[in-house]
Amino acid sequence: MKKSLVIGLAVSILFSFSICMPAIGADINLATKSTIQKILKRGELRVGFESGYVPFEMTNKKGAYIGFDMDFGKRLAKAMGVKFVPVNTAWDGIIPALVTNKFDIIMGGMTITQERNLRVAFANPYIVVGQSVLLNKKHAKKVKSYKDLNRKKYLVTSRVGTTGEKAIKTYLPNATYKGYETESDAAMEVINGKADAFIYDLPFCGYMYAAQGKGKTVFLNEPFTYEPLAWAINQGDPDFLNYLNNFLRQTRGDGFYEKTYNYWISGSEWKKDVK
Repeated sequence: MKKSLVIGLAVSILFSFSICMPAIGADINLATKSTIQKILKRGELRVGFESGYVPFEMTNKKGAYIGFDMDFGKRLAKAMGVKFVPVNTAWDGIIPALVTNKFDIIMGGMTITQERNLRVAFANPYIVVGQSVLLNKKHAKKVKSYKDLNRKKYLVTSRVGTTGEKAIKTYLPNATYKGYETESDAAMEVINGKADAFIYDLPFCGYMYAAQGKGKTVFLNEPFTYEPLAWAINQGDPDFLNYLNNFLRQTRGDGFYEKTYNYWISGSEWKKDVK
């Protein structure tokens, strides 16, 4: 009786081990295919973004790329022991460029959305922003929140293909909408009195208000959407995702995140260096 039990147990163990072997092998193969290995072999971390999203990625007067995301990209490359290679890419093609391996990661102020998450994998959010309103001052007495803009008579602007545009179509379906190729052009329409309101991410609205909107606009700085920003990578790479999340956790613990946030998000000293 005991002998039969031992034989049965041994067979069961061997059967279980044989089933697990392919899975273990598959995990090893997955690790060797990770973007991490490609980055280390190449000796470069290629970071995709589009310059112009203040204060996350911008071009300074010397032609160099600077900003909140750029500092994190450089820090990430240093942590990996490789060269930081910025790849400035048009926003409407940035996900296809990632998918076709034009670069390794998008570090460009990308909001996590369910639609985007079907095409890319997101690391943990590194900052949360929301849509806010830059309003032409002639409407200051009548418009107190985004809800007051939901009328056909109001011309509202944003950048095409962004969550600002999506917010307008979702929350202000009755407003007259006009999209622009850049967020700066959309905001300037309001500052110059050619449109009534600009809807976009709070940090950028705040920048435009401080830079050119004072005396011409009113900044409604209470965000009306919840939008976490995160770095995006290709799907099917758990090792790279794990590395990025641990890297972000480390920067929060060692003071780098706070220092970078205070300089780019809370501070204004950098503005003198921007085109």
